[in-house]
Amino acid sequence: DIQPAGGRIEFDNVTFTYGQSSHPIYESFSIDIRPGEKIGLVGASGAGKSTFVKLIQRLYDIDSGEIRIDGQGIDKVTQASLRRAVALVPQDPLLIHRSLAENISYARRDASLEEIAEAARKARADKFITNLEYGLDTLVGERGIKLSGGERQRVAIARAFLADTPVVIFDEATSSLDTITEKHIQDGMSELMRGRTTIIIAHRLSTVRDVDRILVFENGSIVEQGSHSDLFRNSNGIYRALHDMQTDVLV
Repeated sequence: DIQPAGGRIEFDNVTFTYGQSSHPIYESFSIDIRPGEKIGLVGASGAGKSTFVKLIQRLYDIDSGEIRIDGQGIDKVTQASLRRAVALVPQDPLLIHRSLAENISYARRDASLEEIAEAARKARADKFITNLEYGLDTLVGERGIKLSGGERQRVAIARAFLADTPVVIFDEATSSLDTITEKHIQDGMSELMRGRTTIIIAHRLSTVRDVDRILVFENGSIVEQGSHSDLFRNSNGIYRALHDMQTDVLV
């Protein structure tokens, strides 16, 4: 089993190729993420952002190099313990046709009702839950069809609070939400990120504006990195171009 500590993540000279492809997605790729650091991943579709988080979860094995969490190679620990060390909040959370309480406790089956309720409160899910006739006992329907997109995201964040992992990944968690709902979700995200190593795949750059470091991906490489203000000052950079493009769309 992995023995997580602060949540340091290292990609050490990693090369990775999907299936029978003749071209690797990553080639001699290295990056060091400090314990508790908040990282944003941006770039065009196919640039390598999603691959980055899939490899951290060891959904695929790499061709060469090593990926380590707190100094432990993830290929040398059990899959189950690795998954317990990394919480994922996806764009479209998978809910099952059970109660809200059961869906939240999916992250930790032995959780008490008090712990589930506290996780819901931290995720800003308590407000909509208390307005439901059956509260946490409310059935969510197949794939959570009885809940809105924002409500499903709050359930996913509550799961992550309950899991209490040193590493949390947000995979475009707010990209399908309206601006007002996104703001409420970000409040829950901000609380979850405290003291945890956080990786955010962002379509909307507003999601990563306040992170410690933004990594700009292009063709499987990190071509720019720094804070929002640092990258924004580079008028010829990719990040600045993405920012200006989104601003034009909003205008």
